[in-house]
Amino acid sequence: MRIADSTMYDSFLTSYETSTAKMQKTMTQLSSQKQLTEASDDPLKASNIINLNTSIDQNAMYGDTIQDGVSWNQMQDSALSSISDVMLRMRDLIQSSANGTNGADVNSANKAEIEQDMGQIVDTLNTKYGNKYIFAGENTTTKPFELEKNAAGDVTGLKYSGTAGNLSRQIADNVSVNLFANGSKFVSNSSIGAQTASLGDYFNNVVTALNSDNKDQLSGTLLSDTDAYRDNFVNIRTQIGALTNRLQSALSRNQSQATNLKESLSNDQDVDVAAAYSKFEKEKLTYNATLAMGTKIMQTTILDYMY
Repeated sequence: MRIADSTMYDSFLTSYETSTAKMQKTMTQLSSQKQLTEASDDPLKASNIINLNTSIDQNAMYGDTIQDGVSWNQMQDSALSSISDVMLRMRDLIQSSANGTNGADVNSANKAEIEQDMGQIVDTLNTKYGNKYIFAGENTTTKPFELEKNAAGDVTGLKYSGTAGNLSRQIADNVSVNLFANGSKFVSNSSIGAQTASLGDYFNNVVTALNSDNKDQLSGTLLSDTDAYRDNFVNIRTQIGALTNRLQSALSRNQSQATNLKESLSNDQDVDVAAAYSKFEKEKLTYNATLAMGTKIMQTTILDYMY
């Protein structure tokens, strides 16, 4: 039975279009390095790829938040370390001024340095991380601490313009932490154990005692209050250190999760280049065979049907 020319042509065209489409798809996979050229190739896998990309982006945002929190804490740790050192120096100077053998010039020099130390403490409490004050509570754009002085230039107190809140940060799905920011914790004597009402009153009392040469107060209440306020700075620094450890552990988990998500995405999305190239070579053989068949069909004449 002879097959009509039109049937052979139709068969050739179908084979040609099929082999061309397969080879084109594999070429696209090789050039893009992606398994799917269209979502319709595998809707389930395409949906999974979209979800994985969303998870990777969300995980990266959490990672940035965690790293930002670690840097925030490290800035605070450095500031509180500096303040602790300054408080120790103030203690030495207060103790020196309580010494009955000192002359007026020594006490005057001590007072000048102590007031400079107070200014340094306040400057450090006004430290910024980026454009945010790190000890201003939730009011991070307003300078939180300011020394108050009288007409003579003596320190009389300390003004705090921040809030009593901390900063909440989400570091994973349904997991949040509070970054320390509550500068009021440095100001009040609540839970500190100091006898003076606030850090500002302590500053004022130190200057007043130095002006009046009140050695009993300098060697008694003010010396113990210096220790109490310094211990408070140290205690808060310890709390911040504990939070830093937690954040660093969270960052490690975040990075592991990022690796796992990217591996899953690669399995679903990335093409196996060696396998795809081998497939392409086979498809090219089929394509060339189809072309050869088409060439033979198109060269057919009436002589091919004569016996």
